[in-house]
Amino acid sequence: MNSFLDWQNIDTVLLDMDGTLMDLGFDNFFWHEFLPARYAQLHGLALEPVKADLIARYRAKSGSLQFYCTDYWSAELGLDIVSMKHEVDEHIQLFPLVTDFLMWLRDSDRRVVLCTNAHLDIVEIKMAKTGISHHFDRIISSHSYGHAKESQQFWEHLQQDEKPNLERTLLVDDNVHVLSAAEQYGVAHLISIWRPDSTEPIQDTAGFAAINDFADLVPELREV
Repeated sequence: MNSFLDWQNIDTVLLDMDGTLMDLGFDNFFWHEFLPARYAQLHGLALEPVKADLIARYRAKSGSLQFYCTDYWSAELGLDIVSMKHEVDEHIQLFPLVTDFLMWLRDSDRRVVLCTNAHLDIVEIKMAKTGISHHFDRIISSHSYGHAKESQQFWEHLQQDEKPNLERTLLVDDNVHVLSAAEQYGVAHLISIWRPDSTEPIQDTAGFAAINDFADLVPELREV
């Protein structure tokens, strides 16, 4: 099986974290199950109405920097989000072949940058749990730029900061809105993820090419 990506045309690889390198099941469990249960318990409320209310509040902020901001949700909900994430960090999981893929990238001498919407305190938790931080040339949180990856301003900041050749840049991201923003800005090579949450059905990738795992991009990883 051959990769559908021509690696000879790629110098820079931008990788998302949640739903791309790490199973989004952790985040979905945290925000849809663990946090609502804690909030309901704290306020003496029934769980199901709390879930419905919180999901509506999340959706109202979807795509904005606040949606991804632990400081915002801690203040909004009166909960210590970072501390709560530590409580259930055993659920944080890398997808299969991620470490092998990152090692392959580093051996290929390409620039490898983690680009995530996650707040830096959450990045620290997940890097400590998975031990993959040393595989990246750089780790960038959108909070450092003041704009989520769904916005053109993020990509403008990234271009000024990293100065990648967009024609020779690959972005792998499970969020189709992020991929659309990157495409609009001019990133040439775009790949999505079929199943960001391993417990959920495959997602609609809005026409973007998608992978089941990183061996779809580097077939020899199947032999590792």
